[in-house]
Amino acid sequence: MINVNDIKNGMTIILDGNIYLVIEFLHVKPGKGPAFVRTKLKNLRSGATIEHTFNAGIKLEKATIKKVTMQYLYASGDTHYFMNMDNYEQLELNNNQIVDDVKYLKEEITVNLTFFEGELLGLELPEKIEYKVINTEPAVKGNTATNATKEAVLENGLVVKVPLFINNDEIIIVSTSTGKYDSRA
Repeated sequence: MINVNDIKNGMTIILDGNIYLVIEFLHVKPGKGPAFVRTKLKNLRSGATIEHTFNAGIKLEKATIKKVTMQYLYASGDTHYFMNMDNYEQLELNNNQIVDDVKYLKEEITVNLTFFEGELLGLELPEKIEYKVINTEPAVKGNTATNATKEAVLENGLVVKVPLFINNDEIIIVSTSTGKYDSRA
């Protein structure tokens, strides 16, 4: 148990049976009335963000989150295989356990899996990942409009908009937070 006055960004707590990550907090001491702590919390199970106000001095249950570094090995149908980098144990996850992150998976990338008491809470991808462009249309000479883009199909099947100068077989960097082209590798 921790005192709400000791709350910090990045801390994980249990509230109403759910596990939350503290994104922001603010201690407020008004001239009149008791002090309170205003927080912005992210539900680690659903991904939803809420705002919650706690009275000063109350106790919260701290959630112990375990992060395991794993390497993505391969997919077989809807099942994805990961290997623990420390003890070489393999873990199987299906598509509905890692819904939003499936499209970014690429063999041999390193990810962090987040667990709470054996329950998988999520998959943490690298901020940027390199991909090879498999198919894109060649640039048309004279088509030099500012910020003109075209679609490119990447090695893992992901389709992103890229600048006109990107060609087949080039390596590009894609941001996993936005899903957009970042730069050439």
